[in-house]
Amino acid sequence: MSEQPFTPYQIFNLKLETIEQRVMDFYEESRDGTTTIKLLIALRVRYQLGAEEFALVLKDLVKYLFTRTKATRTMKHFFFYFRDYFETSEWKQLNLRLFPVRNFIEKAKSIVLSPFAKFFPLEVSTT
Repeated sequence: MSEQPFTPYQIFNLKLETIEQRVMDFYEESRDGTTTIKLLIALRVRYQLGAEEFALVLKDLVKYLFTRTKATRTMKHFFFYFRDYFETSEWKQLNLRLFPVRNFIEKAKSIVLSPFAKFFPLEVSTT
């Protein structure tokens, strides 16, 4: 297991400007997208715990990682935590980019099931 670049104390106590600069420096030096995504998730936790200034921390870096780098397992795992960083159209494109097989299966199911929809409606009864 690789050594973490920041201690929990640093992640949860440094000022916004300081942590942003250090995370950017870490990524520029290491080009380790997986660890950077994990650090960004920790900063999302800090935001959820009440640090409002961390709402869209390092938005440009997040967009760069998800749109311009190779998709990794970590990216796919934490993708949905970054929903508010993207516009609707960007989100749809990223979803297609990161999960092409899932989208293909959903599209194929809808095409195959559409002729049968008039005979077997998929309605949920409320009784």
